[in-house]
Amino acid sequence: MIVAAWICLVAPLAAALLITLLGTRISRRAAAYVSTTSVLGAFAVAVFVFAKLLSEAPSARSHPSTAWEWLTAGSFHVGLRILVDPLSVFMMLIVTGVGFLIVAYSIGYMEGDEEERRYFAYMALFVFSMLLLVQAGNLVILLAGWGLVGLSSYLLIGFWHDRPAAVAAAKKAFIMNAVGDATMALAFFLLIQHKQTLNFPDAFAVGPGHGWLVNLVALGLLGGAVAKSAQLPLQTWLPDAMEGPTPVSALIHAATMVTAGVYLIVRTHAVFEQAPHVQELAAGLGAGTLLMAGLIALVQTDIKRVIAYSTMSQIGYMFVGAGVGAYANAEFHLLTHAFFKALLFLAAGLVIHALAGEQDIRKMGGVGRLMPVTRITFLIGSLALVGVPPFAGFFSKDPIIAATMTRGWYGYILFAAALIGTFLTGLYAFRLFLIVFPREPSPFVREHLMRGSHAAGMEGAHAPDHDHDAHEHSGEGPFSMTAPVLVLAVLSIIGGWIQWAPLWHPISNWLDPAAPPLAVPTDTQEALASLFAVLLGLAGIGVAWLIYGARQPTAPRITSRVPLWSRSLLEHKFYFDEAYDFAFYRPSVALAKALGRWIEGPIIGGSIRELVAGIRDAAVGTSRLQTGLVRSYALAIAASLAVITIVFVAVR
Repeated sequence: MIVAAWICLVAPLAAALLITLLGTRISRRAAAYVSTTSVLGAFAVAVFVFAKLLSEAPSARSHPSTAWEWLTAGSFHVGLRILVDPLSVFMMLIVTGVGFLIVAYSIGYMEGDEEERRYFAYMALFVFSMLLLVQAGNLVILLAGWGLVGLSSYLLIGFWHDRPAAVAAAKKAFIMNAVGDATMALAFFLLIQHKQTLNFPDAFAVGPGHGWLVNLVALGLLGGAVAKSAQLPLQTWLPDAMEGPTPVSALIHAATMVTAGVYLIVRTHAVFEQAPHVQELAAGLGAGTLLMAGLIALVQTDIKRVIAYSTMSQIGYMFVGAGVGAYANAEFHLLTHAFFKALLFLAAGLVIHALAGEQDIRKMGGVGRLMPVTRITFLIGSLALVGVPPFAGFFSKDPIIAATMTRGWYGYILFAAALIGTFLTGLYAFRLFLIVFPREPSPFVREHLMRGSHAAGMEGAHAPDHDHDAHEHSGEGPFSMTAPVLVLAVLSIIGGWIQWAPLWHPISNWLDPAAPPLAVPTDTQEALASLFAVLLGLAGIGVAWLIYGARQPTAPRITSRVPLWSRSLLEHKFYFDEAYDFAFYRPSVALAKALGRWIEGPIIGGSIRELVAGIRDAAVGTSRLQTGLVRSYALAIAASLAVITIVFVAVR
């Protein structure tokens, strides 16, 4: 089993290295299949590890494995160590299973792109990085995987590096995640100083009498989780990450990067439980994020950005669950979210692919008439996102809402925020669906889908989302793209039936030994949460239908009645980017200019100029000695020998 876990980890890395080392000697198609096969193989091995672990007693399901001692400093030892336990195997299945569907979808989506080899090498590297993170057996290896996930996202978000917007988005994501990486590293330094270990679970047992220490460590871990999962106040990088190809957006949002913060809190739950105020802060940040993201999604006109803000909102629910101690519920929602969020992104990718890279939903009206399969799958994903029974989101989100009711007055504030979030989810999800899919096809849609001119206007430049060689396309898309979408649609329907509290709960039974829950709602609380959540979600859908689904949509009239300041607030995303620009970017630029003018220019630059001038003068003086006359050189040699002789005589 341990050997299989190592194989699961290194298979995507081997694919990335093989594609990179072979370069142009491997065809673009072969690179795609190598990358996809490696992730499929990793998933098969993860299933095998799960089966082996399932056959053991719950108390025996923890197997660390150290390949070798990596770092040694006195009593501090760090090994290249992985941990096979219920939590890591659960995440391995999600990362490789959903990751395989996304990478397989990329085969059709990226067909014809000249940089296809590089793309699939990056995708395999991304999957490896996430597997390293979730399989890590100590905090150092976890930090290594954490950093590699950030690097992989940087490479994929900026994949089309000749587009300034993509490069800027990649840098923004990397820098904002680096802030969280720094807080995590500081927390680890504190643990090294006081515990002399970073191994699980020894590093988590800080013990009594160290309240300040455990709070600082928990805050450092929370900083890393907030940055990676795009929660307040480090959330602004996520919408810009849509500059990458659509499968990249699906991989980042559904199965890998943004879920890492939730995993970190659950994995280190022992630390957060010793710092209850920090744990409450995590839940509060999640609640604030799910409300803010839901509001911003209401005014977005980019199809991928609407889905991106829904990701931010759903991760907020997971933070609420982890923050109140409902760890298995948070992880269960992570699983179902991977199904329906990957489905929404990949279905949106079918639309974007068919419309020559167009992402503006205002031009997409009536797509569903010409893409009926995509319309149905997108509807399934939207219903699962809202949490309408019997779709997957209903089974996973409602238990999180119920768990908030176990935490006193603070929990009821979270409960209210979560319920408001369900209404907003129904409203923005079906605003998107009703604008894009029903109605008569718009002129733009007719031009691209009915005439088959997929490549119109694309020669010589990247399309907004996709860069293919010119070719005609109409309909749903190639089988390599539609097949993963159909699989995800089925999972979004049946995936939630894995657990239905309080009737059956295998997910909780599997994960509770690794992360015992603090919040266990009663049957009454479960029923109330489901009732209110479903009703409010349906109310959001109903309002969306009244505004956007009628034969004569009332959106323009309603929009005209909305105060200008509130619409501007949402369109500018609560002015977080402007605030960061004012607080950090502009002062940094001003400081850099001042240092360049007063220090770098006159002191550093001046010193270098003087040094260069001195060397140049010395060289000129020396060149004058090069007369080209043999007698001059003979005289110089004789004089040198005389000086050397005098020195030796004097020394003796």
